[in-house]
Order: sequence, then C-alpha cells, then structure tokens
Amino acid sequence: MKVVVTGGAGFIGANLGRELLRRDEVDEVVALDDLSTGSKDNLAGTGVTLLEGTILDPDILDAACEGADAVVHLGALPSVPRSVRDPLASHHANATGTLEVLQAARRAGGLHVVSASSSSVYGANRELPKRESMRTAPISPYAVSKQATEAYTLSFGHTYGLPTIAFRFFNVYGPLQAAGHAYAAVLPTFIDAARRGRPLTIHGDGGQTRDFTFVGTVTRVLADAVVRRVTDLEPVNLAFGSRTSLNGVVDELEEILGFRPEVEHVEPRAGDVRDSQADNSRLLSHFPDVEPVPLRDGLRATVEWFRTLPDDD
Repeated sequence: MKVVVTGGAGFIGANLGRELLRRDEVDEVVALDDLSTGSKDNLAGTGVTLLEGTILDPDILDAACEGADAVVHLGALPSVPRSVRDPLASHHANATGTLEVLQAARRAGGLHVVSASSSSVYGANRELPKRESMRTAPISPYAVSKQATEAYTLSFGHTYGLPTIAFRFFNVYGPLQAAGHAYAAVLPTFIDAARRGRPLTIHGDGGQTRDFTFVGTVTRVLADAVVRRVTDLEPVNLAFGSRTSLNGVVDELEEILGFRPEVEHVEPRAGDVRDSQADNSRLLSHFPDVEPVPLRDGLRATVEWFRTLPDDD
C-alpha cells in the first residue's frame, strides 16, 4: 500500500509517516509538503519520501498520487491568530487546497481520503461536550476554512462516491511540535518557555479548557483508518472527552519539571474559544480499541523530546 500524506513534513504528518511505516500493510509513504511550516529534519531517517511542493499545484499532486491507495490530507496553514491577520492565505491553503487534493484523488482513480478538520468549527456554540451533530458556529477565519475542509471532503463522498472520512482534531500535542514562532501552539510554547526559564504566557485568566490529545494516539487512529479503509459521511471528533484548563496544564508541568513555572497573564486573543471537550461516541464506534495516552504521560514524553533539542534551537 502506498500512502500520500499532505503536510507530511509537519508535526502530525511526520509522526504519522513513522506510524504508517510500522504497519505491515504499508509499503511506501510519500510526504507532500511545501515546507512553509514543516521541516525536512522531521523526516530524517524515517524512510518517508519527501516531495516538495504545494497542494495548490495539481501537477505535483498528480505526481504524488500516482500509484497511491490513500491520501491523508493534513496540509494546511494552521493557527487562529495567523488567520485573523491574513484570512485569505488561510482560505487558499485550507479550503482551496483541500479541493485540489480531492480532485487529485478522483483523477488517481478514487483514492481513500482521510482529512483533518478542527474542533474550532464548533466556535461560539458553548454546549459541552461537542457532538458532531451540533450546530457549528466558527468564529475565526481559520475555523471557517477548516469547516470548508470537512464540507468539501464529505461532499465528495456524497456526490462522487469518493471513500472519505473527516476527523475534527482537538488540541493535538507531542514530540516534533515546534515552538519559538509567533503562531506556535500553547503546549510547546509553555514547555519551551519553562525550559528556558521564561514566563509562560496565558491569554486570559487561564480558566479556558481544552481537550488535549497526544499525537501518538492521533496517528494510531489515522493509520488504522487508512489500513482498514474506514469511511464516514459525517465528521468524526478525534479526541477523548478530557477537559483541562491552561492553569491545570501549568500544575501538570510543575509535577513533571519539579518546579513551578512563572506565569504571565495577558489579554485574551480574538477568535479563541473558551472551552472545548469532545464527545467521542462516533470515534469509538469506528475505533473501539483505541486508548488515549493520559495527559501527564504525553506531557512527560513531550518534555523529554524538548530536552533533546539544543538550547539555541
């Protein structure tokens, strides 16, 4: 089996490439990535083939998909704050890019497509836990673009009979997730600041909650979906119903690090939701054997990975 991973040199994509190649059913993994947020270093020594290019280029998509059996579409321009500053760029990468991937999958003979949406589509709908049947109410350009991602994916299943599944990722974290840039996610930002002796910046009071999901759990689900060719004409939450505040994350890091990191509170950010928690009933109907990595174990593994990085990284 040949699997194409768009965004395959990024944080989740590079972890997924490793997981896929551990499966007996998978012979080849091709990572298609323009390296705008991913890195060649993430794939060093993995056996994944890197094809440099953008998902907005139909020719390079066709080259990547030739002879493939499945596409895991992770390529995107992440970050709510980034989308607030440049909504058009997020739209092009996330909405139009998804449409190009789906078209390429059709041209290649109807490849199985696994797409990454986001819990951000729930937006202003404050009901918890988040169920896939709930009204979506995106409040940022990023969330709108990810709703387009899943809507295009599922519409190709309905309209063209393309085998598809669209997962709504919640807050994925773990090794290979970069810090040190303006749009870094909260957990690598916290860990990186703590290891450098800097304050942890919290936007707001720290009471906002997230359903943090370890990347190893996410990639096992994605790989299983590919190998078993799992499909669904409705979106599927990929998280497990945990709910941890940012203040609670600081408490967990204190236990792991052996000291209490300093915290600095600043103004809340536009487009951020207050609370997030998944209902995982639909996920478990497809993947009844999946067991999530507990937050403390996942944080410990992430901290250990950060400790392998040079101090000037």
